[in-house]
Amino acid sequence: MFILMVVVFVLGYLAIALEHPIKVDKAASALIIGTLCWVVYAIGAKEILSLDFSPAWAKFSHEHGMWLTIEAAHEFIVEFEIIHHLGEIAEILFFLLGAMTIVETVDQHDGFKAITDRIKTTNKVKLLWILSFLTFFMSALLDNLTTTIVLVALLRKLIDDKQTRWFFASMVVLAANAGGAWSPIGDVTTIMLWIGGQVTAAKIVLGVFIPSLICMVVPLGILSFTMKGNVTRPEVNEEEIELTTKSEQTLLLILGIAGLLFVPIFKTVTHLPPYMGMLLSLGFIWVVSEIIHKDKDDEIKHKLRVTAVLRKVDVPTILFFLGILSAVAALQSAGHLNLLSKYLDEHLGNVFLIDLAIGVLSSIIDNVPLVAGAMGMYPISDAGTTGYLASFIQDGVFWEFLAYTAGTGGSMLIIGSAAGVAAMGLEKIDFIWYLKKISWLALVGYLAGAAFYYIEFML
Repeated sequence: MFILMVVVFVLGYLAIALEHPIKVDKAASALIIGTLCWVVYAIGAKEILSLDFSPAWAKFSHEHGMWLTIEAAHEFIVEFEIIHHLGEIAEILFFLLGAMTIVETVDQHDGFKAITDRIKTTNKVKLLWILSFLTFFMSALLDNLTTTIVLVALLRKLIDDKQTRWFFASMVVLAANAGGAWSPIGDVTTIMLWIGGQVTAAKIVLGVFIPSLICMVVPLGILSFTMKGNVTRPEVNEEEIELTTKSEQTLLLILGIAGLLFVPIFKTVTHLPPYMGMLLSLGFIWVVSEIIHKDKDDEIKHKLRVTAVLRKVDVPTILFFLGILSAVAALQSAGHLNLLSKYLDEHLGNVFLIDLAIGVLSSIIDNVPLVAGAMGMYPISDAGTTGYLASFIQDGVFWEFLAYTAGTGGSMLIIGSAAGVAAMGLEKIDFIWYLKKISWLALVGYLAGAAFYYIEFML
């Protein structure tokens, strides 16, 4: 049963990757494996947990004084693990729902015109550099997921051709993941390491900024020599009646950006989960939009209300997140990821190689449980520790390099990061297309940034 869980995950992963050839939406495949992994886990619970690979079960049995029986195993899985992981997944889903709704509301009010009207160039290379650097720094301030959602909305205003937009959206994913890696609030994994005490805010910025920048700039440099031509802007219907005034467009843009920037501040001040700050921002923007449109015609009000915007939110993307994160959670609970972490430690035995491997794996498996597994395996060493364990002190090389690799490694596959999954869902990017066109660029950038970090450390 332990191996069957892996088989189910791999088969489901292949179905997601081959979404277009088999003509089955990836959300459906993700929901199936997200459920079946838990089904197999529950059916073979005693057999799986008896292998003693699950730290979660070891902790549960110790705290509750339980022996491994079928009843105890089922109680552990149904009453504790599913509820625990569902809570963590729900935080991501509600965060995503709130962010997507805010962005769609700004877009519905033509708020992004204030930005797109200022981007005059249609040259592909220039536009790519502008958008990549915008993404890189926005991701550090917001986070890579929110930034990707915002930039994909901008791309729809700037680029008409679908394939070209796919390429730019994919490069946005690379830039967003690179930008999130060096900021303590830019990626879920860096947030985990920051809150867990493995890194401090100042050190993560100083240590990882340049490698992250190189990770983005190297692919851009390659494309500067290979990419030619101009983008085609979407046609604007001059006769189309604008539903909002210039002041309303500007107001919603300011409110939208302020609402997104408010989220990391909210988390820092209240210590509550980020999704609560996102929902609070959405609620405030919702109220303001209702007030400014209260005297308009019913037909216009209906189009601009958040209730109408919610119908445009991409629900399949949210369901895809639910399915894939549920599947990974089952593997984490059963001990597959812990076994993987131990294997890396025993067979590599070098902090740089371990981190590089985790980065590559994060393109296949969500980086959050991988980093969580690493945090559980390697306790923070005391200051002044020498030798191999010195790599694990606060702000040690293992933790800094882990922030880089786990943050940027997911770019190598479109479903390897939350930003990639969001872009894939919003733009319907094909997995195989990304693998052919973008993965090698992401790998080159990933290795270039890693090489810089290693050389800098050795010097």
